[in-house]
Amino acid sequence: MSQHLRLLIEYDGRPYYGWQRQDGQPTVQGALERAAAKLDGQPVVVQGAGRTDAGVHATGQVAHLTLQKPRPVRKLCDALNYHLRPDPVAVLAVEEVDESFHARFDATGRAYRYIIQTRRAHLTFDRGLIWRIPFEIDVHAMQEAANYLIGEHDFSTFRDAACQAKSPVKTLDTLEVFRLADRVEITTTARSFLHRQVRSITGSLVEVGRGMREPAWMKEILEARDRTACGPVAPADGLYLERVMYGDED
Repeated sequence: MSQHLRLLIEYDGRPYYGWQRQDGQPTVQGALERAAAKLDGQPVVVQGAGRTDAGVHATGQVAHLTLQKPRPVRKLCDALNYHLRPDPVAVLAVEEVDESFHARFDATGRAYRYIIQTRRAHLTFDRGLIWRIPFEIDVHAMQEAANYLIGEHDFSTFRDAACQAKSPVKTLDTLEVFRLADRVEITTTARSFLHRQVRSITGSLVEVGRGMREPAWMKEILEARDRTACGPVAPADGLYLERVMYGDED
């Protein structure tokens, strides 16, 4: 009798070429599948809720897998984490679920957080985990610009050329910019996102924040539906998949 499991996962994305398995390259999915295979004694497929890019982190990724050799759920976190070492990937929680559960297709929303630190000195402890900007940025102007993007729009301007989504139309439920001491954080939620959409939006918001563009510029480039109108794409360093939502939790 098999055992279908839902995992809550966090990881440091720096060593990886993203979530998705790739031949010859380290990935988060690959690390989890190796750990699960050692536990189950046979190949195991791990399906994630979001395919984060190279260098992107997660504090609340969700995945599912099926083990052919059932084990007590209370022991599975420790067992998987034992086999994950020394990868910077941790399973935070394991739950046995119905075999129909699919981490990606059952998700009703995803929440991302982008962290920026405004200081002239280079980063020491947080290098690769935060985007350092050596100048101040105006969060009020950034929020004014962000407001143009909330709701349903054609986000072609913020869509990477490699995006495989069937449509550029997405609905941003929230997009908030706020300051915490010398950090600026951008949070956003939607049912799903285009490839590099959050990083593209962040880079353009920073252009507004540093006074290079007026907030209304965001509306102009959105309506242009042209990738070349987008501002610089923010680096992967500061982006975190923070939460995946499901209907029974809303």
